[in-house]
Amino acid sequence: MNSLQLPLDYPRLKRVDAFSELVATPFAAGINALYWPRQLAGDFSEILNLIGGGEGIMTITDARLQGLRLSSAGQLARETLLEDQRLLRAQGFDPVLNCIVGYPRDDQPGPVATDVFSFHADSAPVPADTWLCTYAGAASEGLRNDQAQRWVDIPATRAELRQIFGGEDNEDFREYLKENCYDLHYAPTPGAQPFSFGVGHLWRIAIEHPGSLVPPCLHRAPVTPFSRLLLIS
Repeated sequence: MNSLQLPLDYPRLKRVDAFSELVATPFAAGINALYWPRQLAGDFSEILNLIGGGEGIMTITDARLQGLRLSSAGQLARETLLEDQRLLRAQGFDPVLNCIVGYPRDDQPGPVATDVFSFHADSAPVPADTWLCTYAGAASEGLRNDQAQRWVDIPATRAELRQIFGGEDNEDFREYLKENCYDLHYAPTPGAQPFSFGVGHLWRIAIEHPGSLVPPCLHRAPVTPFSRLLLIS
């Protein structure tokens, strides 16, 4: 299990030491990401290797997980996967466990890619959070808000998007940016240093929604070739 190395001088991250604290701690005073560092027992790679023979994203149901023939170490990992989902469901969430062999790329022409490999903010029309845990494979990556700039706020990028839109920089153009999620994607500033969410650690991150008291946590899927076992809610 890899160690968790986070920027110590970044005040938007807060460590908690239990699931109950992860649920109860509000996003306030600028904090937009909570993490529960864990050293998990078991062989999660065994489960990833058994299921990860296909392509794209494969959702692993509880029934399929329970039907796997596993070593004792694999069984320990399975118990954790089931328990984490049980904890989240008890809070009214709908967690999804995925075996990911590859994500679709944004192949549309234009200056802003809107796939999961781009640093982005999640969004919702109502108050909500995103929960994440990578159990095996490459982990999600975060980007400090003070080391990021929205692509649509970069003059050259905005001008190119307006040219594609074919109109003026007005309310219709801003709605176009929103409809295509361009306004949710961010460029790292020069010298930016992304950080890893690590493997085995459960995260709750702030998203963009009406009434949010903090900026959203910026993150992306790892860009290196990978297979990964990921819980998301």
